[in-house]
Amino acid sequence: MTLIIGGGVYGAAVAWHLATRGEAVTLLEANTVASGASGGPGRRGVRANCRDHRELPLMARARRIWPTLHQQLGTDPLFEQTGHLQLIERPVDLPRAETRAALQSRFGIPTAFLSEAEMRELEPGVAPFVRAALHCPGDGVAFHAHTTKAYAENAVKAGVTIREGVKVERLVTRDGTVVAVATGDGEEIPVTGRLFILANAGVRSLIAPWLDLPTWNLALQVLVSKPLAENPVRHLVGHASRTLSLKREPDGRLMISGGRLGRWDHATGRGTPIPEEIAANVADAVAVYPGLEGIEIDAADTDHLEADSIDGIPVIDQLPGNPHVIYAAGWTGHGWAIAPAVTELLAQWALDDRRPELLAPFSFGRFAAG
Repeated sequence: MTLIIGGGVYGAAVAWHLATRGEAVTLLEANTVASGASGGPGRRGVRANCRDHRELPLMARARRIWPTLHQQLGTDPLFEQTGHLQLIERPVDLPRAETRAALQSRFGIPTAFLSEAEMRELEPGVAPFVRAALHCPGDGVAFHAHTTKAYAENAVKAGVTIREGVKVERLVTRDGTVVAVATGDGEEIPVTGRLFILANAGVRSLIAPWLDLPTWNLALQVLVSKPLAENPVRHLVGHASRTLSLKREPDGRLMISGGRLGRWDHATGRGTPIPEEIAANVADAVAVYPGLEGIEIDAADTDHLEADSIDGIPVIDQLPGNPHVIYAAGWTGHGWAIAPAVTELLAQWALDDRRPELLAPFSFGRFAAG
């Protein structure tokens, strides 16, 4: 029996992969499936452009999965290939962009450095001070909540037991070995096989008796506009020097994000948007796309807590002294795009009892002194 903590995309997908291979699986979710960072408004970016180089092999693998994932899960299309443009306005950022284009292409992710004229052919609505762009045509967006729920529904069909409203408070040990998990209701659920701790923002506290995980939690801000009569944003868009990400929605709305924060209330488990951060995010969007002047924000979401990592990539490893326990955390706001690849590899790790080579760069050992 495999036990999984966390009903986001990672927990749901690992459960599905294992169940389809004949494994008995129970998944525990503190709230409801896709209620954490795998949920929220709009769509999530599926972006290879400008990722840490250690994630590029995972992203190349994930991009082979995304276009047909809906067929495997028996649902409507989940992914739309829009292409991603990383806009550049500072001369100092130009050499880095040219180098990155070559690096990403070497990893099997075709990327082009675009001159100003080439960039304006793709995004004519950008401001005059935007000088160039890094273009990754295979990138796109996906319905994150729909995807997570589709994984979960297929997991249940394959025999997985999903228990929602079950919050795991701590790991129970005997002679240093994890033998059960204790819930907030006082229940102890035995760990008789493999245990996956995939609860994102909750991972650090659960494994604190073993490790001081270099991650922290934050409430990322996502703004959604009212429908626009004319949307000047044609692609999934990022920016080399501004805290800005833009995504078109099918209903004519625009998502504005990029990493600005709200305030998290641990007592209520809710986030509160900060007016100054909303204004700053909108100001950046309007500065880069003058045609957005007067845009009205319909919703500001900070309710989906994310786990950030000190070096910007996740930590994926086994718990010290407990090789049957695998944890993953610190997705830093962009673990979504690599999820189809990583979850396949996590399931394979459990079945083969051997860490896949592509996950080796994400071990906790990279933080060890010396």
